[in-house]
Amino acid sequence: MAVSSTPAPRIRPRRRYTLAAVLTATAFATTVPATSARAAVPEGGGADAKPTVVLIHGAWADASSWSGEVRILSRQGYTVRAIANPLENLTTDAETVADFVKSIAGPVVLVGHSYGGSVITNAAAQTDNVKALVYVDAAAPAVGETTGSLSGATSALNAPANTLFDSVPYANAPEGVTNLYLKKDIFLKKFAQDLPVQQAADLWASQRAASMAVFDTPSAYAAWKTIPSWYFISTGDQIITPESELMMARRAGSKITTFKGGSHLTLISHPAAVAKVIDAAIDAVS
Repeated sequence: MAVSSTPAPRIRPRRRYTLAAVLTATAFATTVPATSARAAVPEGGGADAKPTVVLIHGAWADASSWSGEVRILSRQGYTVRAIANPLENLTTDAETVADFVKSIAGPVVLVGHSYGGSVITNAAAQTDNVKALVYVDAAAPAVGETTGSLSGATSALNAPANTLFDSVPYANAPEGVTNLYLKKDIFLKKFAQDLPVQQAADLWASQRAASMAVFDTPSAYAAWKTIPSWYFISTGDQIITPESELMMARRAGSKITTFKGGSHLTLISHPAAVAKVIDAAIDAVS
C-alpha cells in the first residue's frame, strides 16, 4: 500500500419509495502507518480539552465496524464512542446522532462511514460542539441531495435492485418502504472484497438491514460548508465510486487522503490507515 497524499423537522418521510430508486453511499483513502501513542490531554470543555471522537457506521454494518479504530485511538488516550446508527431515515437518524453529540461536554470530532457520512453531514449542523468532520468512504450530500444519488455512475449499486438486495417488510414502515439486506454475492465481491472470504461471509450473515428510506431522504443540511473536513477515499471502493467521493471532497474543501486498493470496508481491513486520518483531524482542531 502507498500513501498519497449544512433545519429539518423530526418527521419520518411518508412518501412512496421504489426499490429501483435505491442506491448507496461509501468511497475513498491511503495506507498510513499506525499512529504513535501520545500523552493524554484534559477532557471536558476547557481550552485544553481533547476532542471526543464519535464514530457513525453506515448501511449493512454496525458499530463494531469501528473496532480497530476504537482500539488504536483509545490507546492514544482519546475518548472514543462508536454508536448505533438507526438506519431508518436520514432525518431521524441524524437527530439521534445530534442528540448523542449534544450530551458530550467539550469538542467532538465526528466521523462517518458510507451512509454515516450523510448522517454526520446533517447531525453536525444541529450541534455547536462538532469541530471536525471525517468522511471514510462516505457520502457528503449537499442540501437536497439523497445518499442514493451519490454512489457514482459506475457503482455496483446501479445494477437492478432485485439482483442487489433482499427486501423484507418491517413493522410501522412508511408506505412502500421495506428493509434491505445486501445479497451474499454482492456483499462478498463488491462490498467487502478485500477481506478474507470467511470474515466477509460472517459480516454478511450479521449485517444490519437498512430501510429504503435512508437512501431516498433528501439532506436538509450541509455541515461541511462551515466545519473543516477530512476525506478518506479507497480506490477499490465499488459501492461509492472514488470519482464521486472526490467530487464531494473537493466541493467541501476537504483534506483528502487516497488509499490504494481496499474496498467499501477499508475501515475494517486497514483501521490504522483510517485512524491516521482521524488523528490528523484531531490534531488540527486541538
